Amino acid sequence: MEDVKEKLQYIIAIVIAIIICVLAYYFLCIKEEIYYTKIDNTKIEQIETSDSMRYKYKLLCYNKNGREKEIQFKTSRILKENAYLMLEVINLSRCTFMERSFL
Repeated sequence: MEDVKEKLQYIIAIVIAIIICVLAYYFLCIKEEIYYTKIDNTKIEQIETSDSMRYKYKLLCYNKNGREKEIQFKTSRILKENAYLMLEVINLSRCTFMERSFL
């Protein structure tokens, strides 16, 4: 019976350690930031791809503090010239995912 209790304690300790590691990774490595940009269709590139994202933009974007960052994102269509765009940028260890929405 003591052998089962010891194994259960180890399993609980491992589960708690995994939960702590996942939470630490989430709070320390995953950062979300909002950037704003204005569409400039001279900065568009048509790309060949197997999915529906046929165009790639590379634009200068700004966060709420005015920090400038060049961001690339893909779209399925050419966006309206001079439209303002809000990008939610989530950095996951070199991978960037974006959600686009018009202001």
